[in-house]
Amino acid sequence: QVHLVESGGGLVQPGGSLTLSCTPSGGAFTLDAVGWHRQAPGKERESIACILSSGNIYYKDSVKGRFTISTDNAKKTVYLRMNSLKPEDTAVYYCAAVQSSTIVVTARLYNYWGQGTQVTVSS
Repeated sequence: QVHLVESGGGLVQPGGSLTLSCTPSGGAFTLDAVGWHRQAPGKERESIACILSSGNIYYKDSVKGRFTISTDNAKKTVYLRMNSLKPEDTAVYYCAAVQSSTIVVTARLYNYWGQGTQVTVSS
């Protein structure tokens, strides 16, 4: 069983930045695909970024150019750097992991999830 812990959410003004972190409770990530997802009130959970242990990366079009997913060298933390935040980015953000050698863009295919962290973009 893999337990993931997210941190870094909060309230930020439009145009601002936040960095989210995701850490597995047991140490370094042992699964090959880690993704960031978000769910806004009344909407379905959507995958917005995915990083593979091979280094391949995916971004949803709505965040491409503004968000950056990365991992530290020891693969102990996966980050989501969010720049130029917009009110429509307001959501609960989750990290999740799955054993996969290819990019996974469907949230329901991920096996292990964190508890989520709230991001609110408002003036």
